[in-house]
Amino acid sequence: MMVLAQVAMAQARPESLAPLADQVSPAVVNITTTTVVEGRTGPQGIVPEGSPFEDFFREFQDRNGQQGNRPRRSSALGSGFVISEDGYIVTNNHVIEEADEIEIEFFPGEGQPAELLPAKVVGTDPNTDIALLKVEAPMPLSFVKFGDSDLARVGDWVVAMGNPLGQGFSVSAGIVSARNRELSGSYDDYIQTDAAINRGNSGGPLFNMDGEVIGVNTAILSPNGGSIGIGFSMASNVVTKVVDQLREFGETRRGWLGVRIQNVTDDVAEAMGLETAAGALVTDVPDGPAKDAGLLAGDVILSFDGAEVEDTRGLVRQVGNTEVGKAVRVVVYREGKTETLRVTLGRREDAQREAGDTGGEEATPEVQEQELLGLTVSRLSDEQREELNVPNGTDGLVITNVDEASEAFEKGLRAGDIITEAGQQKLTSIRELETRIDEAREAGRKSLLLLVRRAGEPRFVALNLAE
Repeated sequence: MMVLAQVAMAQARPESLAPLADQVSPAVVNITTTTVVEGRTGPQGIVPEGSPFEDFFREFQDRNGQQGNRPRRSSALGSGFVISEDGYIVTNNHVIEEADEIEIEFFPGEGQPAELLPAKVVGTDPNTDIALLKVEAPMPLSFVKFGDSDLARVGDWVVAMGNPLGQGFSVSAGIVSARNRELSGSYDDYIQTDAAINRGNSGGPLFNMDGEVIGVNTAILSPNGGSIGIGFSMASNVVTKVVDQLREFGETRRGWLGVRIQNVTDDVAEAMGLETAAGALVTDVPDGPAKDAGLLAGDVILSFDGAEVEDTRGLVRQVGNTEVGKAVRVVVYREGKTETLRVTLGRREDAQREAGDTGGEEATPEVQEQELLGLTVSRLSDEQREELNVPNGTDGLVITNVDEASEAFEKGLRAGDIITEAGQQKLTSIRELETRIDEAREAGRKSLLLLVRRAGEPRFVALNLAE
């Protein structure tokens, strides 16, 4: 039985990756970029004026140093791959960013262009670090297709191809080490692999054993700049949506809901009466599609366009992947029950360009102080409003002190924070906060949900009522 199992494993493992490399290599390209860098300006010497060596150094600079004042050309290398026979090429945005000239070198072989071909930029997306290029070739080009990255499993064999360290075409193999890695962006969905990826591999393809591209090699984690077996490829199911938009519009057009959100923690779920800590908790609703549709701060978004919302990251990706102008159904949890709202999505890129703040008028409140839940709170005075740069129209209680031994301090509340809601109801006085605490205790709640703003940014915090 042991022998049979070993034989089966050996048969499942490919004897050689050469057939796969032969199949897909004609579509993998080297990318060379050239950028004109301005020459040095300003003083070039360190000899004080009037020094006896001044004439000597001036003569030396006249002979040798003037070249440094002229613009010079800087080159960089990267990788990419052809996705259509008419010359569309995918790479990383950071490979071609700010380049004045881009040249494509094809893998040598029959039917491939023998010379370097100039490429133009069709469009870029810095959020996912993806760029789409186009070359005009004298013949139809070999190309590869995207696969479904969601089908990739941890442990599956993968092959990375590209131009590492400028050495030319190179193949490395490994496995999928992890999935759904997030590095820094809202739309990140990286496949982690131990296939060797080095500088110059950026923009190259990560293939599955069927010769389909399931990732674009983008980054490595390394203390020394070389591969240590932790590389990241942007998942193809993210890349394909970006590429389709760049190809059609020359830019991305992501859906925009128009809310600020945070994850639902266990204590927040308990404070709100939710059975599970899932969904996205709305902390603010500025002017936009969500406000027009009736979403409110304190709503928990449970479902978006028919798909369950697990957390904030999932919602951001769901919204961003939905077409602009589409009317979607959004299911929210509000005051102990669910409601379904219909929202017509805007465009995130337009919203980012037009973002701005609005304000209103507010009467001067009387200053009082009270210690509650490990917090010392008071009504906002005009002096505090100006000192803390609180926008007009924002009402609530200002935290003047936090007990360092309290849960409030552990959860990050600090002096200067503004509490605008308690128990999902607006606050205008300390008496109202005391009332919300009493009501929560009478309802058998173990914690009270507060909406807190710091420097204008809102977040929900649930505090234990035993404090």
